This record gives sequence, C-alpha cells and structure tokens, in this order.
Amino acid sequence: MFNVEMYRGSREENYDLVKKQLQALLHDEKNQIANLSNATALLNQFLDRINWVGFYLLDTNGELVLGPFQGLPACVRIPLGKGVCGTSALKRETLRIEDVHQFPGHIACDAASQSEIVIPLLKGEQLIGVLDIDSPEKNRFDELDQQKLEEFAAILLEYI
Repeated sequence: MFNVEMYRGSREENYDLVKKQLQALLHDEKNQIANLSNATALLNQFLDRINWVGFYLLDTNGELVLGPFQGLPACVRIPLGKGVCGTSALKRETLRIEDVHQFPGHIACDAASQSEIVIPLLKGEQLIGVLDIDSPEKNRFDELDQQKLEEFAAILLEYI
C-alpha cells in the first residue's frame, strides 16, 4: 500500500503514484460501493490537511445522496443546485472554493470545513455523483489538486 510518509517526491509525482495505487486497488473489481470505499480510504490516507472526503451519488429522485466517505457524519441528501456539491453537480463542473463561508448557500455539515473541492463524476453525459473533499484550512486546494483529482476521478469512473 502506498504511504505518502515514505515517499517524498514532488506533489505531482505523489499524485501520479496515488493514481497508480487506485488502478491497482480497482483492477478486476466492478462493485461500485467497494471501489468508492477504497477510493475514499486512499484519498484520506494520501491527502494532508483535509477533514472529509467522500462521494455523493445521484439518486433516482434527482438528489445527491451520501455514499462512501471518511470523516465526521455528513448531510445525507443534497438537492441539485444547493451548496457546493449540488452546484457542482448541476453545472457539471469542478468547483474549487477557497472559503466556503463566502459561497452562497453553503451547506455546513462540518463546522471545521473552511475550503472545499468538488469534482462531478460524469460517464459521458450521465451524472453519477460528485467527489467532495473538505479542508479545515482556507485556500487548501490549488490548480494541481484540481487537475490530479479530476484525473483520479476519471480512473475511478472506469470501474463504477
């Protein structure tokens, strides 16, 4: 298992190793819950300065519903267009929020969260859900995080 403490490469090299680890974990496994669970555990181990990582999955009624995650208990349902997750899902674009308290309609599931990145999970034109990562620090996520997490999500989508 990859351990970020044992490897001190560049951030980009570390992300590339995590993507390889994800591929190894998901190889030959098609169960969505197992793959999402391992993806959250991997990101939780790899990413520093975060307090929540997980998935919200699109339900048949058009709401995002809590899926596998690591962190404190979270909001169970998020309507499309509400909060950072619902807005990312509705717009089908990654949102990188430097200060969640400045985001109109932010849903505060964990009062410690200060910044957030949400990546929509799209299979073709079909929205599957979102990958949501929170940090207790403002401005935690940058362009490299966004690029590499989008690549991570693309790999994951091959297995769910």
